[in-house]
Amino acid sequence: MKQNKLFSGIVFLFSLIFILSITASGQMEKAKKPRLSLKAGVYQRIGVDTDINISYSRPGVKGRKIWGGLVPYGLAPGTKESDNKPFPWRGGANECTTIEFSKDVTIDGHKLPAGKYSMQFIPEEKEWTVIFNKNTKLWGSFLYDKKDDALRIMVTPVEVPFHEWLSYGFDDLAGTSCTAYLQWEKLKVPFKISAAD
Repeated sequence: MKQNKLFSGIVFLFSLIFILSITASGQMEKAKKPRLSLKAGVYQRIGVDTDINISYSRPGVKGRKIWGGLVPYGLAPGTKESDNKPFPWRGGANECTTIEFSKDVTIDGHKLPAGKYSMQFIPEEKEWTVIFNKNTKLWGSFLYDKKDDALRIMVTPVEVPFHEWLSYGFDDLAGTSCTAYLQWEKLKVPFKISAAD
């Protein structure tokens, strides 16, 4: 009788271990799947030693209406994730987009101290607000808080040829300055970054 109970206990234990290992294996397989919007980053040095790093996730157009559709003009309407408060666009997908400066810079003529910032955007048809916010731990922009803004600038987007995947980059490299940009679908959103004097 004791042997039967011992045998049953061992069979149960091994069955439990087997089921748990299959479940863990399945979860690991899920974890290995790539995100729909892959993580990316770009780097640029200006001046002697001013480094700029932008980290973001790259959604695709995938046949969707982007501006005024997937990305609404103005603030996005509140959701349960945002405690029903309207919020800006994260400038990508997944976690918030971040930009980091190793030294103080000026952006479109406005001073911004060295550090890491999330970038938030308020798109409009003719002019956009670009926000550099001190909170870099946001998932998207749902819990964005204006009180954490370090700088806001207004920029004018320009029409460009179609671009399927959202990207950031740098143009107009002039030694101590560059034009950073967000590009997606048929829009490019530029802003000038200069090394501080």
